[in-house]
Amino acid sequence: MLKFLSKVKIEYNTLDPRLASCVEFLAQCNARKAKESNPNCQVLVKRRTDEQPPQITVTFVNGVEEAFDAAATSAQSIRKMILDKGQYLETEQMFREAGEQWPVVIPEEEIHQEAPSVKPRKAEDKK
Repeated sequence: MLKFLSKVKIEYNTLDPRLASCVEFLAQCNARKAKESNPNCQVLVKRRTDEQPPQITVTFVNGVEEAFDAAATSAQSIRKMILDKGQYLETEQMFREAGEQWPVVIPEEEIHQEAPSVKPRKAEDKK
């Protein structure tokens, strides 16, 4: 998960009962496997004393920053969103390195074409 991020900032009040998501996400960030995937990713923890809801802010390697309301979003959901966006970033990078246009533009007429039919192979054809 950290391989797609350059910075993680976790903010919460230790007396706030809504901090579970922050603590779980912090544990995931501190896991050996996560740290090994990107040792340069900064993980910052800010322990607050005010009534602000817990928040997790991540900065992706491409500089895009995204903040999550950790009181309303589970650590697993945040992790999944990061992995999904990371997969998108990897795909984008792969296309750009291959000299292909990004995002991929599918012509309107191709979108409405029927897919070619595929005939199932008979048992004797499989030999």
